[in-house]
Amino acid sequence: MQSTVSQYALPLMKRHGTYKLSYRNPPEEVSYLDPFANGLGRCQRIVDSLRSQILDGGPEQSLRVRQVFSTPREIFRVEIEEAALHYHRTTLLDRDALEDLLETDGVRERVIEGGEH
Repeated sequence: MQSTVSQYALPLMKRHGTYKLSYRNPPEEVSYLDPFANGLGRCQRIVDSLRSQILDGGPEQSLRVRQVFSTPREIFRVEIEEAALHYHRTTLLDRDALEDLLETDGVRERVIEGGEH
C-alpha cells in the first residue's frame, strides 16, 4: 500500500478577489408593505400613522411640534400625548416629512391650536 500524501495543503482560504461583497449584490425587491423595510415606503407609513392618530384624537390629546436641529438638516420632534390613556408618542421627522404631514387641513389646525411650531 502506498500512501498518497500531497505536498501541498488544501486551500483553506479563498483566492484574492473571490469574496462576496454586500454592496456588489443586486438590491433585493423591496415591498412597501414590509414593516421592517427601510426607504420611502416606511417613511410614508410613519407619516400616515401620525396623521391618522392626530385626526382620530379627542380634545384631551396634546400635540406639540418643535424644531430639534437646524443644521446639517432640519429635524422636528412631534409629540402626541393622551393623558387618559397614559400614552406618549415621540417621533422625529425631517422637513419634507413634516410638510407632508401638515398638508392635511385637520392636522394643520391641531398644530395651530397647540400654538407651538
